[in-house]
Amino acid sequence: MASFGRQRVFIISALIIVALVAVGAAFPTQFGTAASSALGIIGRYFGWFYLFSVFGFVLFLFALAFSKYGKIRLGPQDSTPTYSFFSWISMLLAAGFGVGLVFYGMAEPMTHYLNPPYGDVAPETAASARYAIQYSFFNWGIHQWAAFSIVGLIIAYFQFRKGQAGLVSSVLSSVTAKRPKARKLAPALDIFAVVATVMGVATSVGLAVLQINGGLHAVFGVEESALWKFIIMGAMFVCYMLSTWSGLDKGIKRLSNINLTLCFVLMFYVLFTGPTLAILETITTGIGDYLQNFIVMSLRTTPYSDNTWANDWTIFYWAWVIAWSPFVGTFVARVSRGRTIKEYVFGVLVVPPLLACLWIGIFGGAAIHLEMSGDVGLAAATNENITVALFQMFDLMPFSEVLSVVALCLIFIFLVTSADSATYIVAQMTDGGSINPPLYKRVAWGVLIAAICLTLIIAGGLKGLQSAAVLSALPFTFIIYVMIVVLIKELRADRRAMLTALYRRHGETPVGADAFEAEQMADEDRYRRAPDVVNRRINPRTAR
Repeated sequence: MASFGRQRVFIISALIIVALVAVGAAFPTQFGTAASSALGIIGRYFGWFYLFSVFGFVLFLFALAFSKYGKIRLGPQDSTPTYSFFSWISMLLAAGFGVGLVFYGMAEPMTHYLNPPYGDVAPETAASARYAIQYSFFNWGIHQWAAFSIVGLIIAYFQFRKGQAGLVSSVLSSVTAKRPKARKLAPALDIFAVVATVMGVATSVGLAVLQINGGLHAVFGVEESALWKFIIMGAMFVCYMLSTWSGLDKGIKRLSNINLTLCFVLMFYVLFTGPTLAILETITTGIGDYLQNFIVMSLRTTPYSDNTWANDWTIFYWAWVIAWSPFVGTFVARVSRGRTIKEYVFGVLVVPPLLACLWIGIFGGAAIHLEMSGDVGLAAATNENITVALFQMFDLMPFSEVLSVVALCLIFIFLVTSADSATYIVAQMTDGGSINPPLYKRVAWGVLIAAICLTLIIAGGLKGLQSAAVLSALPFTFIIYVMIVVLIKELRADRRAMLTALYRRHGETPVGADAFEAEQMADEDRYRRAPDVVNRRINPRTAR
């Protein structure tokens, strides 16, 4: 019984996931329809709440970075970052964007070019091209990282500065500790995070397997069949198990560095061999439009029409990143030890979105320019099969086969890195928040994720599981709000303790404290030494 108590998060999470996959595989159509309908209802009635929340997360993070708490470190105040800046950003990209950016970097702008957001402009025009880049930047920009950033910041603060386990339940322990009934819910929070993470990662890996198969078909004529999907999944499984065995500092770190290097190679090649001037102007204009319309796009809904664009794109994205925030946030926290809050916010909330915008601007800008210069079939290819659209664009460039092979390698390594990151974090979540979870748990979750992917690819239930994973975003948004309140209280107490230590050490106004804080601390210090004297000074009537 004691053994079950220690392993209950691991056992119950695995059972729930197996049950969901069994239902999805046995009844893929019904499961997908039910999950999609539920997701549509939540998007319809709570879309405004997602928009408001994610925009609020962005404002809160920047306000925190520029506040008096910005210099507090995620770890002891004298600690230094564990990883170099390049490795840190590489690992952030691998966990947060992964294969999705490669998958949609060219296809999303082309889709918006054909079907402009909100129907504001005519399709396949210069106006729709500009609009397509603007909204692609928005969907993959700062907002997408807000939920990841805020969960990662809070977990890192409590894990490395307060010495608690890197779990959502640990962050909320100060709330549940005072309420015996709520204390019983702590394991449920961790189980909830594990289930959402595994379902999200499994669907992402499964969709990436489909893209690799589509790319192999486009480049080498390999058929798109269950056999090839099994081969791709098997090769990926072997690679991410080897990476898992080698550990975080060797496996994930090295793969992430390779990923970022390949990204830069592809970006610069397309930039300099494609329509260079048009791409540079596209990026510049896109960033300007993005910044100019930042607030409008952040809070735009359609109360006076039945347009579903926001529900299909932005609100779905925001729900997806909130559902993924326990996984990505925990991983971001794990690799961010030793950085200040200000450095963390700008590193996580600015650099990856900027790189994403550069990728979209280069690939999306090149694709739209080529399509507008002459009907080269990229729009039709995107409409027909989004998994092969990128490779058809490469066919229009020099050394197309080499480009396609590099892109396939990039997708594959991203896949391996994402799966490895997921197995590490899920193992951590099911091992009490341990920084170094046991190998058998990492392997067990790796096997389970691979099995889920294969089962649902063959049964056709990937989309249903994706919708089911996104449904977890609504309750987790409320959990994030509670986590923010707990963080603010702890930051106030933390800074107070540091200033009090400085005051006592120097016997004068602490460095960084204003006159009011110093006077208040002086009163408190005098009160501890001679409470009667201070009471008479503060309240003469009581003293009489």
